[in-house]
Amino acid sequence: MSRHVITRASLNLMGIVSSKFGAFRRRSRRSRPYVGSAGRRQQAMRGHGEGGFTLVEMLVVITIIGLVMGLVGPRVLSYLGDAKVKAAKLQIESFGSALDLFYLDAGRYPSASEGLTALVQRPAGVSVWNGPYLKNASVPVDPWGHVYLYRVPGEKRPYQIISLGSDGQEGGTGTAADIGNGETLAAAAH
Repeated sequence: MSRHVITRASLNLMGIVSSKFGAFRRRSRRSRPYVGSAGRRQQAMRGHGEGGFTLVEMLVVITIIGLVMGLVGPRVLSYLGDAKVKAAKLQIESFGSALDLFYLDAGRYPSASEGLTALVQRPAGVSVWNGPYLKNASVPVDPWGHVYLYRVPGEKRPYQIISLGSDGQEGGTGTAADIGNGETLAAAAH
């Protein structure tokens, strides 16, 4: 029998011997058992701890991800709140431009009973109306899903448009503060 010829019995014997006495196994290529296909040969060549991650490694990674989210998450949420305030200010400015166009056409601002819907539907008694003055022919709600308040006359202007902020109630601070005609009303009151 040649030195390179390996039988199934010797493979089984080497498998048993190598599993029970792994420390004595040689690392040379000849000492590895011959397996019929290339895929199985690669499987046999891999060591036992190389296939995945340990529980401790996974817990460390999850802990690091949790810490990063704990530090970054509140900052991202504050940016989101600030973005909604800026969006409300931009919508109020858009309403102001639309109301000015309505004034140029009708010679007056919409009454309190007509409200902002006069910008998308022709009110009764208006002879010249070149609307709708808003895109999509509908009055949008504020970024928090509340309707904008329209008051005629305003405190300093002929009209006042107000978003009640994130809480939907008058007053408040931060993102819950009322926003009107391009300024935060709670900040303007102080």
